[in-house]
Amino acid sequence: MESPGAADRARGHTPGLTDSDHSRAIRSFVTRSGRITPAQERALEELWPHYGVEVTAAAVDLDALYGRHARRVAEIGFGNGDNLLTLAASRPAEDFLGIEVHRPGVGRLLLQLKELGLGNVRVVCRDAVEVLERGLSGQCLDEILILFPDPWPKKRHHKRRLVQPAFVALLADRLKSGGALRLATDWEPYAGEMLAALSAEPRLRNLAADGGFTPRPHERLPTRFERRGERLGHKVWDLEFRRI
Repeated sequence: MESPGAADRARGHTPGLTDSDHSRAIRSFVTRSGRITPAQERALEELWPHYGVEVTAAAVDLDALYGRHARRVAEIGFGNGDNLLTLAASRPAEDFLGIEVHRPGVGRLLLQLKELGLGNVRVVCRDAVEVLERGLSGQCLDEILILFPDPWPKKRHHKRRLVQPAFVALLADRLKSGGALRLATDWEPYAGEMLAALSAEPRLRNLAADGGFTPRPHERLPTRFERRGERLGHKVWDLEFRRI
């Protein structure tokens, strides 16, 4: 992949997230400021109370959060939110939880949610590991998406890659029986590492007949990182596993 992906980018101060809350030693993202428009800033201030989710010591009650009991989908690292918006608009009977640390992306998503009048999306601006560990509990998700996480291509940075055995175990903890875990990357070495980590988790089953990669899902909206990678001639590797 030619640049850091949507799943692991910079963060700044956002309601519900403070530096003092983040004590994990190795992170899959770095703290740096990014360009944010005045409209996105206003969205973070004005729309966060409606769409934003605070992660505290107690796990979130998802039925209370959405006001109903429904199928639940989480996208970790939604970037600018295009894929999440498309899914939420096309599947109104389902609830979506977007997790992203990049403030401009969060602000943009909030603006789009208001413009489209979508009520089935909530947003967390926090480290995905902490959200899964502290913000959620039990087998509460029907589907988890991780699309084009930062591959951290330099060898000394491989320890920062998000999809590693401990994180995969945490994903399995939060998936319901039969729940889907879908990932994609355009960085071949990371694709192999993902496949190995997922295949080693006994609670997950690879849906690829040959135990490898799956065809690109037709419902997945190409991200801007995927489109850029395609222009550069990068191949995309998709994975789909089920919780057993």
